[in-house]
Amino acid sequence: MTVVVTSESFEPWQALRAHEQSLAQRAKVGACAVFVGSMRDFNEGDAVHGMVLEHYPGMTERHLARIVDEAKARWALEDVLVVHRTGELLPSDPIVLVAVWSGHRREAFEACRHIMEDLKSRAPFWKKERLEAGARWVEHNTPG
Repeated sequence: MTVVVTSESFEPWQALRAHEQSLAQRAKVGACAVFVGSMRDFNEGDAVHGMVLEHYPGMTERHLARIVDEAKARWALEDVLVVHRTGELLPSDPIVLVAVWSGHRREAFEACRHIMEDLKSRAPFWKKERLEAGARWVEHNTPG
């Protein structure tokens, strides 16, 4: 299990490839489900020109690890990778990568969705969008 919160930009497919090459139990892996989330250039009917994504260092990583641990207790998973971006973001920048490896596709799909939905609804991140008319804090995430 790997959880990374970074202010550096990242290339999701490169991160996925690097992590996959390090898997120790590759023979047990029959499926990998992947979700990549990028910054949209719209929200609540407005054009969004940029965003600052804030978090509490340490607390956020522990929270994400707890979400992953919950998924590992619920499904038979071989490995999980979560990479989440913070700081200044522009439209189309990758924000989050969730990858789940398991013996079967059902577990991989269900666990990947569970981790992503919990991350969006419970993890301590705060978004401040930059609009034409100024800035605003995002009060809630879009529903899954």
